[in-house]
Amino acid sequence: MSELPKSLKAIPLPLQNQEDRFTMTPELVVENIYQIIDPDNAETWGYISIDNTRRGPGLGGIRMVQGLSLNEITRLARVMTLKNSAACLPYGGAKAGVILKSPELAPTFREALMEILADCLFELPDYAPAPDMGTNEKDIQIIYNNHSRKLGTEKHSRGGAGRPIENGGIPIDDWGLTAHGLVSGIKALESMDASLDLSRSTFVVQGFGNVGAPTALKLEEAGATLVGASDIHTALWNPDGLDVQALEKIRKQPGGLINYPLKVERKFSPEKLDWLLEAPCDILIPSARPSAITAKNADRIQCRYILQGANTPSSKPVEYYLHHRRNILSLTDFIVNAGGVIGCAVERKMIVDDAYADKVKQTGIRTYVENLIDNTTSENVGETVSRMHDNKDFTFRDAAWELALERLNTAEVWL
Repeated sequence: MSELPKSLKAIPLPLQNQEDRFTMTPELVVENIYQIIDPDNAETWGYISIDNTRRGPGLGGIRMVQGLSLNEITRLARVMTLKNSAACLPYGGAKAGVILKSPELAPTFREALMEILADCLFELPDYAPAPDMGTNEKDIQIIYNNHSRKLGTEKHSRGGAGRPIENGGIPIDDWGLTAHGLVSGIKALESMDASLDLSRSTFVVQGFGNVGAPTALKLEEAGATLVGASDIHTALWNPDGLDVQALEKIRKQPGGLINYPLKVERKFSPEKLDWLLEAPCDILIPSARPSAITAKNADRIQCRYILQGANTPSSKPVEYYLHHRRNILSLTDFIVNAGGVIGCAVERKMIVDDAYADKVKQTGIRTYVENLIDNTTSENVGETVSRMHDNKDFTFRDAAWELALERLNTAEVWL
């Protein structure tokens, strides 16, 4: 494990020429990119991309994983721009990433690192952090407390959202808000697609974590059958069904899904986890790192629908091929997995707007947020499918992209 730095600093990186002669959206360019370094030795600790602030500060999570790249963060920041715009939130898009130096961090080291990171982020008022892969509500609370001390008040719109409920936050993971949006999205599609019946559907979850696990629980409640699940340790496949409750009980134990005690037909080792993506099912749910579905495995995907729990799990060319050559509909990340960021937007407004907070509390905070996620996701899936019907060459992503860019240039807010 690397030594804890005394401080971290965000150093602006030069922006590359983002225009080319065939670009479809010349007005949508990255605003600022930063490298997070230890100023004492210039060691790189991560990256920040503030993609677009046209609708407001760039809101997006802090990802903390091994093998993190600048390209991953800039791609995810662009997704946040589109996600916040499509959901009519008063935010632009941004993303931060911390390079995990060791698979496990001691709690005291982690807390100290988050405090140092908070000092760094305070210098970037256009960035609003939230939890993402590898970070949680407690990490965001550390950042929020840091900013409160600097500002001399706990009532502010700096320091992020997605904090623990006992601190007045809206806990994204504990309430499974991203999963709530995913299930809202597939249910909205079910209401429009006579061939989709969740009660008779099978599904596979790649990445049985904070998004994949609650999604599986919610789909099981809708009558669907989980036939495949994976984490970083193993991938499990059983066409007769896996026990979602049993998986939920063991997923945070050492070894994770390796501890599954019931029957499986096939089990894949860590170097073959991606094989699970090719398992036959009705709904495939990639919920891990970017670029899970590529040109290398597109011909072997055996599902009818892809529900994008991860951000950027595939690319536009791959989705075009899947849609027009394989008849596989892929529901785009920035439309169907916006539940978490919607919760963050509600939390941030409640902090600074007492009248809004009273309105939310009268409904019940969780009920209000889940209803907003349902309504937003259902509206956007319906609008996207309608645009696909109007333009037969469109993929779901094409129609979603068009919708998000239209809303980027409006002041409409759905809170």
